[in-house]
Amino acid sequence: MIICPSCGTENQDHFRFCQGCGTDVSQVPRGSVPHEVAKTDLNIEALPDPIGTPAAPSALELPTPEPAPAPAPVAAAPSYVCASCGHTNEPGNVFCGACGSRMPPPSVSVPAPAAKAPSEPPRALDRTSLGGMSPLAAPPKPVRFSLTLLRVDGTDAGLYTCTEEHAVIGRETGGIFASDATLSPLHARFERRGDRLFVVDANSLNGVYRRLVRNVSTVLENGDGFRIGQEVLRFELVAEGDAGSDVQTLGSPRHGVRARVVSVVGRGDYGNASSIPATGLQFGRERGDVLFPEDGYVSGLHCKIHLEGNRAFLTDLGSSNGTFVRLRGEHELGANDVLLMGQQLFRVGIA
Repeated sequence: MIICPSCGTENQDHFRFCQGCGTDVSQVPRGSVPHEVAKTDLNIEALPDPIGTPAAPSALELPTPEPAPAPAPVAAAPSYVCASCGHTNEPGNVFCGACGSRMPPPSVSVPAPAAKAPSEPPRALDRTSLGGMSPLAAPPKPVRFSLTLLRVDGTDAGLYTCTEEHAVIGRETGGIFASDATLSPLHARFERRGDRLFVVDANSLNGVYRRLVRNVSTVLENGDGFRIGQEVLRFELVAEGDAGSDVQTLGSPRHGVRARVVSVVGRGDYGNASSIPATGLQFGRERGDVLFPEDGYVSGLHCKIHLEGNRAFLTDLGSSNGTFVRLRGEHELGANDVLLMGQQLFRVGIA
């Protein structure tokens, strides 16, 4: 047993600090008696009494004390575990017997430290768990496709990106489409299927056109439209037996005519027509069979149509501004394809 020299509290032999006042008792000899309370030091009986001991007052002289109220029963205090070192202390200890840290008041219960649960992966927070705050930002969606607006010189003028599998674009979409009055409010529908991208005209007024690769021929079907510069043209087959009367109406008779090209001047309105002979037809601003001298966007020799058997082919002859074929129905697009919608050019990007 260790008797604290400061407060006289009895401590167990293995305690380093007094449970009553926190004094370091590690150097106090075991079984020692505190100096302040040792009777041999005081030697009360040997001291003289110079003043004399007053007589004890009689019972009549003492006021009758009021009886003290009975103390309320105190529940046994629980054992406390030190929050610093984990040592279990006896009830009522003020300081930890192992490390000397002050113990919490009796009203505070400090449970023993529980074993650590295995860590769990972090879970995404929802809005309610944050008290109305915004949730953690979700990772950005991948871009499904993009349309880059091109200037006349071919440089980029704006970008539209779509993160959904499908989208309808037009003047109502805003952004790079808003300023072109020749675009319909809902002009074209795009749909991504896996790694493939498709486009279909959304019944627009002025259509969706795809630029041809230079010097690569594409098949023309009856009624197909195409554009060179500001000229809108329509390819038509001429039925056998109808060529004579048809050509009589539009121009001089030509023998061996199987198809023609008609200039489109409005919705359902057509202008000049040019018959396509077996030798084909060339278009340009300065050279060819059909000339557009007032259109600065048409190259000197721009494109041609030639016939092979019962099929007709349109070929761009290296023009500066391109030859565009109007798309009908659903059409698959490739990366870097150039579309003409309204009066604007767009380069297709597929992520």
